[in-house]
Amino acid sequence: MKVVIATSNQGKLKEFETLLEPLNWQFYSLQDLGIDSPIEDGATFYENALIKAKHAATLSGFPAIADDSGLCVDSLNGAPGIKSARYAGENSSDANNNLKLLNSLENERQRNAAFVACLVFFDPNSDGDPLSAEGRLEGEIAKNSKGKDGFGYDPIFFISDENKTLAELGKDYKNKNSHRAKATKILLKKLLKQK
Repeated sequence: MKVVIATSNQGKLKEFETLLEPLNWQFYSLQDLGIDSPIEDGATFYENALIKAKHAATLSGFPAIADDSGLCVDSLNGAPGIKSARYAGENSSDANNNLKLLNSLENERQRNAAFVACLVFFDPNSDGDPLSAEGRLEGEIAKNSKGKDGFGYDPIFFISDENKTLAELGKDYKNKNSHRAKATKILLKKLLKQK
């Protein structure tokens, strides 16, 4: 089966291909199909994931899986949250987003945070409701950026049990333990039941 992963981020596409391998589906990104990203104007991770999944499925005609994920920092009342990718402004780089977050927490002792991912599977050829799943990875914001194996906020997301940032822990750790991995495992179970 052909399925669209509603992202243009190739790192994210590779993560999904690995995590959803048991389905034996062919995955395509928005970029592969020449589809632009929709405007994400939802108020929650679920609403934004649903917007993206419906958009990709409607324009491609294939089922789509979309995620909306972000970093929620306790002392910032859950920010950057749904604005994680645009925290330092529209089209901001990972480095700019990380710098803004580190500056926001400069004098903050309480640095608890969680990565949250919400996934939605939407099939335009089915009458059924979209499937969804949510995963969380708890940690804290480091004082400095460390590690090269990751993207987004990975270099400043510290896992105290491992005494390393997510970017230092590597892809294998991330594919087993990340917020996206946890949500994908839940979604995978639901999809395998439907097969």
